[in-house]
Amino acid sequence: MDLFLDPGTARPLAGQLYDQLREAISEGRLLPGNQLTPSRQLAAELGVSRHTVTTAYNRLVAEGFTEGRAGGGSVVAPVPAGPEPAGGPGTSRPANALRPARQFRDWTPFFAVPDRPVRFDLIPGHPDPALFPAALWRRRVAAAAASASLNYGDPLGQRALRRAIAGWVGRSRSVRASEDTIVVTSGAQHGIDLVARVLLEPGDTVAVEEPGYTPLNRLLAALGARVAAVPVDREGLVVDRLPSTARIVYVTPSHQFPLGMTMSMPRRRALLDWAQRHDAAVIEDDYDTEFRYVDRPLEPLQALDGGGRVIYVGSFSKSFSPAVRLGFAVVPPPLAGPVAALRQIIDWHPPTIMQTALGGFIKDGLLDKHLRRSRRAYTERHDLLADALDGPLSAYLTAGPANAGLHITATLRPGLNEDEVRKSALNQGIGTMGLQQFFHATPPQPGLVLGFGAVSTPALPAALRALQEVLAAHARAL
Repeated sequence: MDLFLDPGTARPLAGQLYDQLREAISEGRLLPGNQLTPSRQLAAELGVSRHTVTTAYNRLVAEGFTEGRAGGGSVVAPVPAGPEPAGGPGTSRPANALRPARQFRDWTPFFAVPDRPVRFDLIPGHPDPALFPAALWRRRVAAAAASASLNYGDPLGQRALRRAIAGWVGRSRSVRASEDTIVVTSGAQHGIDLVARVLLEPGDTVAVEEPGYTPLNRLLAALGARVAAVPVDREGLVVDRLPSTARIVYVTPSHQFPLGMTMSMPRRRALLDWAQRHDAAVIEDDYDTEFRYVDRPLEPLQALDGGGRVIYVGSFSKSFSPAVRLGFAVVPPPLAGPVAALRQIIDWHPPTIMQTALGGFIKDGLLDKHLRRSRRAYTERHDLLADALDGPLSAYLTAGPANAGLHITATLRPGLNEDEVRKSALNQGIGTMGLQQFFHATPPQPGLVLGFGAVSTPALPAALRALQEVLAAHARAL
């Protein structure tokens, strides 16, 4: 570790050295068993006498912070001891001097990592790690590491990957894209962040779905936007309720989050007409359209758009793995340059090796193969959950649309408390997500957003029986 001595202060050099080493041990930067730099070497590095170093080292040994080992020099002791000397390290350094800006003071991560392991992960949006082609991906990453450029890259992303994504979204989703209109991102929300920064002025209005994706609302507010909640009905976003001042409209038309309905074709055309009349942009988040179980998919807004007003964002978190942390945005040509410039000053470019591996994975048809396998597994699990919600769980939950995605949302029977149900479920090892947190401007509906991606097909019936027992216990207590 680096040590800094100031000969211009009244504190002797040996005392300064002791202070810094003792503080490093107390704060855990030097751990039990770590060896201190040999005294002769440290004296040469600091330009002081060896006596100065040995004086500090001897004091640390005397106070129990270090111990000598035969042939091994001085090492940090297992349990540092000794009172903090008056005026010693840390006494004049305020540990909590800084405070966040007002809007961030109560923020905590929205998706908290559970503080205990769960037997059954019914949290939405979690794909099954057992379906991930780990061995194949390791080989692809190793090959990419051996061949990829180790220099800084294009802020829009590697051209080969952008070309592969353009071909993939074109054939799988009918999205009109070219390598010059795609930006590779760290997930869909990163793409929304980049586009919103480029389009918005402070105080501009962004219309979002109600209920809707809470983390996005936080992001927009942090960018200085006014967030306007617009209701959804069985056909999706209610276009007639959009505020005329909206600069951007954010929608999840293929599978509304969290309720699950698909935006109808008349509503899609109405939204595009509205955007044209009001000179607004539309951000289409197609977050899990790869997994559909009934009816045929509708054309994305981006394919229907004739005016270049739709930004299409997606990610590989659910279709492949959230650990890869790659996504994309398809932007109208006038936005590509500003988005690239903004991306460059934030984090320069996406990780090169992961891009190389993913580009080849898509180009060689391996992503499509993975998706076919995943669809088969998720279709079975979707049907198991839908049947349970239509059967034994229907006494406690009313299911919403279940056409696509990796979750089904269901409202709770009147009288059942969402927080209490979720707490009891967690005590039984069942991870769930509540519905109420996704309402912002209207009275929240208690319910459960039940994911089926992360629980294996053989284990899912047991998970649903366990959830039924929890719900039944709460119903009996009413």
